[in-house]
Amino acid sequence: MAAANFLNLFSPLLSPDSGAEGGFSGSILILGYGNPDREDDGVAWHILDRLASRLDPDSQGMGEETVRSFGRVTLKFALQLMPEMAEEVAEFGRVVFIDAHTGSEPEDLTWLPLAAQFQKSPFTHHMTPATLLSIAESLYGSRPEAVLVAVRGFDFGFRRGLSERTLQLSQQAEQKIWEWI
Repeated sequence: MAAANFLNLFSPLLSPDSGAEGGFSGSILILGYGNPDREDDGVAWHILDRLASRLDPDSQGMGEETVRSFGRVTLKFALQLMPEMAEEVAEFGRVVFIDAHTGSEPEDLTWLPLAAQFQKSPFTHHMTPATLLSIAESLYGSRPEAVLVAVRGFDFGFRRGLSERTLQLSQQAEQKIWEWI
């Protein structure tokens, strides 16, 4: 995705009441998911790792941790979204979901504002961020501002690491998330 297109999608989220430029001061959950042992499917972990290093330059990134908190920002990594995560999601004012996509999105890098919407799935192992938000709203009355950052993956072999193309996209996504928090 061209940087200009990504910025156009990003710009509406920066208002006087939200976004880095608007001074949002509430709690933020950055929830990445995927399989870091399947190359680009683990792009979310790599983004979270770099964000952890930016939030605490003395740290070793995410390390082997799945959750790291830095004041009002919490970073969490999971292999997949699960219904029981709704309680945690409900505790935050803003949630950023990070995932890889295989070309199902029209752009290589997508910033998609989300609304709570239950979506049926024939698979018990697949839950969308919108469905998780719907559960948080139904059970806990919470409606955090939420976005999905979907990063195009190109290689899904059995190794830790990113393809060069996905690495470049992940760096752009990391920067936009950084600006938003």
